[in-house]
Parts: sequence; C-alpha cells; structure tokens
Amino acid sequence: MIKVVVADDQPLVRAGLTAMLDVEPDIEVIATAQDGTDAVEAARRLRPDVVCMDIRMPGQDGISATRQLCGPGVADPIPVLVLTTFDIDDYVFGALEAGASGFLLKDAEPAVLVAAVRSVAAGHGTLDNSITKRVLREVVTRRRTQPVTAARAADLLTARELDILLRLAEGLSNEEIAAALFLEVSTVKSHLARMMPKLGVRSRLQAAVWAYQNGVAQTGAGG
Repeated sequence: MIKVVVADDQPLVRAGLTAMLDVEPDIEVIATAQDGTDAVEAARRLRPDVVCMDIRMPGQDGISATRQLCGPGVADPIPVLVLTTFDIDDYVFGALEAGASGFLLKDAEPAVLVAAVRSVAAGHGTLDNSITKRVLREVVTRRRTQPVTAARAADLLTARELDILLRLAEGLSNEEIAAALFLEVSTVKSHLARMMPKLGVRSRLQAAVWAYQNGVAQTGAGG
C-alpha cells in the first residue's frame, strides 16, 4: 500500500486530491496538511511513501517544506511530488533544487496524478510533459553560471551506466532503455540503483537533470 500525505492550503483541493487517490486500491491518503509546516510535521511523524505538496501556501511554502523533507543533507528523505497550478520556471527549478522527485500541474488528468504518485513511490521521478523540454533547455542555460558537480561523468560511471544515463535523459522508460541496449529490465534497474548514489541524486528525474547540468546530455534546438 502506498501511503500519501496531501498538503494544500485550499480545503476543496485537498478533498479532491484525497478522493482521487483514495479510490485506488493500492494508495491510501493517511493525512492532509494546510501548509508547509503541517506537511513537514505530518510527514516526519507518519513516514509516508509520497508527499503531494502544493508550492504556494501561506506561512511555510511548499519549496521550503520540500527542502526540509528531502533536500541536500537530509539523512532519511521522504519523496515529494510537487503539485501546482503554475508552470513558472522558477517554481519548477525551486522544487527540483529542493529535492523533489516530481513536478506535476494540478490540471493533470486523475490517471496522470495516480501514475505520478506510483512512479515517485517506486523511486522514479516525474515531470509534466508540457514543460519538460523547456525545463531541460533552461537547465543548459543555467549550467553556464552554476557550478558543475562533476567534471566528467566518465570519472564516476561505468560505460554501461553512462549509456543508461544518456537514455534516461532522453526520457526513456526502463523498458525502453532495456530494449535499446539489449538488456533485461531488471538489469537496467540494478544499474540505476548503483548509479544514482554516485551522482548524489535520489530519483530518475534528478539523474536526468544532473546529465544536462553537467553537459553529459544536450537538448536539441527544436521543441
């Protein structure tokens, strides 16, 4: 059973998200919170598999709360899926830099939300398809002014891990990576499990962002 905490300052939104998730046989909303402070307290007390976190809340906002739950230096992180009505780049980057495993717009279809919760609970990341290409292009732009976390991926990764990272950055699923590299899906998962700690990331999404930030992957001109 996937245990979820829903954090949003609007009662109707909290109720709607809870209803959409609770109807699933493998998902249970174990608590709701009306701001970031309540979300952090509930998450630390109940240890959910996923926190669905709104960004704009009174008092402590969702980005600050996310940083407390899964940011750099958190010893026992709790995965966060950020939900917002806004696709503003600074919100997206704020969420990712705070350690969020996923970012989804609130107008997503219920099935997309459910799939995102399952993906984050399984250790994968998710990013709303409508903003993915723009986000990755912005990563490349910001990379010019941000410190690079590693000079070359080859210093950290094996050749096979680098192959997998490149395809991960293209947005391929585990199944698609396995097919492209003639591997078993279980083998891809094993490589990912070994690779992410080397990069200092906690999700597929953060690994993909790392690849673009460090120049390992490059976005095309189109899109």
